Amino acid sequence: MEAEQKKALQQKILELPHKPGVYLFKDRFDRVIYVGKARDLHRRVHSYFHPSRKIRSDPKMRALLEAVYDMDIQVVRSEAEAVLLEGRLIKEYRPRYNVSFRDDKRFLLVKVNLNEPFPRFQLTRLRKEDGCRYFGPFASSGALRKTVNLMNKLFQLRSCSPMVPTEKDYKHCLDHIIKNCSAPCLGKVDSESYRRRVLQACEFLEGKAREWIMEMEKQMQAAAEALDFEKAARLRDLLEDLRRTTTPARRFARSLPALPTPQEDLQMLASVLGLPEPPRRIECFDISNISQTHKVASMVLFQDAKPNRSAYRRYRIRTVEGQDDFACMAEVVRRRYRRLLEEGGGKPDLIMVDGGLGQLHAARKELEALGLAEIPVIALAKENEEIYRLGCSEPLVLDPSSGALRLLQRVRDEAHRFAHSYHELLFRQRITESILDECPGIDRYRKSLLLRTFGSIERLRQASLEELKAVKGIGPKLAQRVYEFLSSRREDVNGSP
Repeated sequence: MEAEQKKALQQKILELPHKPGVYLFKDRFDRVIYVGKARDLHRRVHSYFHPSRKIRSDPKMRALLEAVYDMDIQVVRSEAEAVLLEGRLIKEYRPRYNVSFRDDKRFLLVKVNLNEPFPRFQLTRLRKEDGCRYFGPFASSGALRKTVNLMNKLFQLRSCSPMVPTEKDYKHCLDHIIKNCSAPCLGKVDSESYRRRVLQACEFLEGKAREWIMEMEKQMQAAAEALDFEKAARLRDLLEDLRRTTTPARRFARSLPALPTPQEDLQMLASVLGLPEPPRRIECFDISNISQTHKVASMVLFQDAKPNRSAYRRYRIRTVEGQDDFACMAEVVRRRYRRLLEEGGGKPDLIMVDGGLGQLHAARKELEALGLAEIPVIALAKENEEIYRLGCSEPLVLDPSSGALRLLQRVRDEAHRFAHSYHELLFRQRITESILDECPGIDRYRKSLLLRTFGSIERLRQASLEELKAVKGIGPKLAQRVYEFLSSRREDVNGSP
């Protein structure tokens, strides 16, 4: 199924349009893990999955590409709109692989208070309910600043900060002298005339600046014909900034399909399993049986489809010899629910085990012995994501996009992570406490190497000299030293580090 999904993703990438927009990469649980913008969606997204990209990419990028399971796109009208939409979606979804916009930095707005005697335009990042008029947001802060400066010059608006400028402020300002300001501080213009200039500037910011753009285009053409290329280039840059700022950008309402909610996933799970009510409390077990030395198990609890980490439990298997996953599962289920009955804790609505029919029957047998046969039990097998149920000869196979399956996968994967982390913890402790610390020439790396190869001190002590020499990273001299050391310390080694 995973191969089919990857093939479907590749086909979706091939069909992307050559238009500006935003793309959302999703993982197998349909979670948005990355949001990006593009001037050309087809070229941008296709570049991610080019074979050479994996070779050149850093570990973070490779991890992202391996996690991508599906994608959505949103086509927009311009690159500026793509920037604005990207920022909004990153704030909404908080994707784990995005770094930009994580600090909640906002795009620039232009603010003007028309209730002031001589209003002035200011840049801000926060829109307030203060009676002021706001324009934006604007995707390019550089273009916006240049446009506001140009606008102040065109309409001869003041750029000083006092609420009501006076002659004292004029002494520290040169804008009137270079004809960039109408000088309301000196009474050169009255409040009503100045207000009309401000309203014209507001229309300018709203994108009604076509006549100014046409005039600047004529000036640019005239400068080019006069071979004044510096002036023509300056006007060209001003025109580009003006267009980028005054081109209206849409305010985006959420137009992407909403992600399923946890309650919807629970409702769907109840439906596919034939449960009378959504299983609000799900407990899941996983066995980590990597070596003979430590066999461990985990139990994780999901309450209302969310992990309740304070209720997690981990177990060291006590009664099982050798690698017997069925017996390990029986032991941990027995211990968990025997204690639950003794302490009077809340019972789960659904019990889930990692594995197939063998693990399922082992768990069911222990529950029946404890008088808990009424609790529904299922098993989820990793290979084909098949759901095994009691009384059903054939496993249940759900669509990979099913919210019910994604929920079960989240629970199962969390149980596996918790069991594996416990196994790793015990292994690190075994390394730390090992008698090999006393062996001359054995550092932490070689100690870890030997224990990973043989599993325990007892098995290492039983190894022949030839078996020690065969370990990659252990030379003949060091192998001889280890062999002699363990032989001389036979009385100190009893099989547990």
